[in-house]
Amino acid sequence: MSEKEKLAVLIGPTAVGKTKLSILLAKRFNAEIISGDSMQIYKRMDIGTAKVKEEEMEGIPHHLIDIKNPEESFSAAEFQELVRSKITEITSRGKLPIIVGGTGLYIQSVIYDYQFSDAPSDEEFRKILEERAEREGNNVIYEELLEIDPESAEKIHPNNIRRVIRALEIYHCTGKTMSQYQEKQNPELLYDMALIGLTMDRETLYDRINQRVDIMMQEGLLEEVRSLFDNGLMDCQSIQAIGYKELYDYFNGRVSFEDAVENLKQNSRRYAKRQLTWFRNKMNVEWFDMSDSVDPHEFEKKFAEISAHIEGKLKIKSNT
Repeated sequence: MSEKEKLAVLIGPTAVGKTKLSILLAKRFNAEIISGDSMQIYKRMDIGTAKVKEEEMEGIPHHLIDIKNPEESFSAAEFQELVRSKITEITSRGKLPIIVGGTGLYIQSVIYDYQFSDAPSDEEFRKILEERAEREGNNVIYEELLEIDPESAEKIHPNNIRRVIRALEIYHCTGKTMSQYQEKQNPELLYDMALIGLTMDRETLYDRINQRVDIMMQEGLLEEVRSLFDNGLMDCQSIQAIGYKELYDYFNGRVSFEDAVENLKQNSRRYAKRQLTWFRNKMNVEWFDMSDSVDPHEFEKKFAEISAHIEGKLKIKSNT
């Protein structure tokens, strides 16, 4: 059997400090970074997705950032394919690939041998749903999925009708939701892997999230979202991102500016909570608490621990 490729994965909720740490790890382990974030793939959506800035990269190559236009849709299956070939490409250059991000399903689809296509299908049933979507609109079909399988519905945009129908088709054929069907698979880990999670006590994390939103507003998030809105970008996957949908509500006159910013903070905090729950339930993660990482001495200690964990797990030497 051929040897598995080595891979480090750094996950954690929004605002926990993944970007700074990932750059330091990449320098220490001669690595390149692959973004594991479902929204950083979009061009012209920089501030709201907390995309790493050019000067923050410190010369470390970053992949899967700015590869789609905001009106295009993107799926976990597409991400899986792109990232797996990127891992092979980075490995062939003698570098270590590090996936960094917070989109659990996307990262899970890469590291485990998930089959998105091997669930049974029923062409007749699919045709009926396609015709109904044409006649009654995508939303009617999406509502049915929301009823049957809210977990999958949360991850699929209502206008990505192909995936909505596929999820309903899986339920129709197997009596299981797409989420249950994927759980039933017993996927094998495809890589020789170090899976590191960053966590933080809730109060500290929530403070950091609130501060981050304030900084985003100062950096021009309102203008960034306004330009997408003014360009007529509506009803697409990218605009469902936190930071965009809340300000769209403001532009559409549904809420006041103050409420939009408050909603953005609240939705970001809720998302962080969901991320942590997801990672804890679905992945075998080695957790590191970054609550005291504001103190440079504490951060150094944590960085040394994480580096040692990667060295031990992947049996590689760092450039220290």
